[in-house]
Amino acid sequence: MPAVESVPAPRHVAVIGAGMVGLATAWFLQERGVQVTVLDRTGVAAGASWGNAGWLTPGITTPLPEPAVLRYGLRAVLSPSSPVYVPPRADPRLLKFLAGFARHSTAAKWKIAMRAFIPMNRRAFEAFDDLTAGGVAAVTNEAKSFIAAYRTEAERSVLLDELAHIHAAGQGIEFDVLTGAEAREVEPSLSDAIGAAIRLHDQRYLNPGQYVEALADAVRARGATLVTGADVVRVQDEAAGVRVVTADGADERYDAVVLATGTWLGELARRFGVRTVVQAGRGYSFSVPIEHVPTGPVYFPAQRVACTPLGDRLRVAGMMEFRSADAPLDRRRISAIAEAARPLLRNADLDARVDEWVGSRPCTPDGLPLIGRTRSPRVHAAGGHGMWGITLGPLTGKLLAEQITTGRQPAELRPFDPLR
Repeated sequence: MPAVESVPAPRHVAVIGAGMVGLATAWFLQERGVQVTVLDRTGVAAGASWGNAGWLTPGITTPLPEPAVLRYGLRAVLSPSSPVYVPPRADPRLLKFLAGFARHSTAAKWKIAMRAFIPMNRRAFEAFDDLTAGGVAAVTNEAKSFIAAYRTEAERSVLLDELAHIHAAGQGIEFDVLTGAEAREVEPSLSDAIGAAIRLHDQRYLNPGQYVEALADAVRARGATLVTGADVVRVQDEAAGVRVVTADGADERYDAVVLATGTWLGELARRFGVRTVVQAGRGYSFSVPIEHVPTGPVYFPAQRVACTPLGDRLRVAGMMEFRSADAPLDRRRISAIAEAARPLLRNADLDARVDEWVGSRPCTPDGLPLIGRTRSPRVHAAGGHGMWGITLGPLTGKLLAEQITTGRQPAELRPFDPLR
């Protein structure tokens, strides 16, 4: 699809945001011969990229708004120990987001959004393989096992139903249905409380902080300037180029700009016609020692707890906390995750926690990211991926770099138009 207004292919692009999405966009722009400057107000992987579970799971990358969310009920989401938490005193912006999220949590809306994800999911690993072939010195690990574990068969039926809907939407994923005993044979780190499980095939995982740091190193090595501590306060499209002003008074012009600022996307994108609310869906994590480190990710869907092997430790992550991105870490959430996981893991020392972390996933009311040109043909958005910024970040960068340099919108990006 041609751009509404054609502009020359940019020679120098500023990417604002040094997480997975921003750095992947920078790398793929470099592949197309573009000079890149990356600006971040804090540092590499300082937002949602560092402490998340690190799953690369295109097989189960689905829209966050779904009918099951509405079944939590008001009492559940107001509880500090709930996997989905909303503070009792929500501000008007959050209330607007939640109203939109509820409107999209229907089966019909889910099917429409799922169809948008499928073409991205099919190509997600391709972009990671491009980065590896291009010399990014970090690995993605094949998940030798990827276990979703439950106490009962009744609990397991929820994911089986979801997998059936994923298949019906046209996305294939192979899996095995296991008893609790069979799951423990595959993964001895599961406790005797596990009575049923599903083993997913053909997924991957990584250490997100290490991976994004390696991606930053590769972008620098190919000639990019990476500026940290650069708090961008204004982006302005002018005749001479796109002007980027930071809080410390730096004032530079570029041929084009990519806004990859995660939860803060709306602060800069709103003046360019992006009206979709981007809300912080905060996730928490920590790592613990465990007697038997799993050979791949372990997921406890009923508790919304995700576990990933990272070296000789296990990262334990969870929560979807809808509140301000800048709010401090709430230790009640850490404790709630630990207590939810405690009876389900064997010989994990959940009291020997290190690397306690909170990060803000950028969530949209319809569950779809915002990728592409804004009202200005020289200002582009790349964010709002929710839980899927690691899985879809590299492909987002690859497709957006194509659009920026050719002026043509890849078919995969049409459902994610930032001006929708």
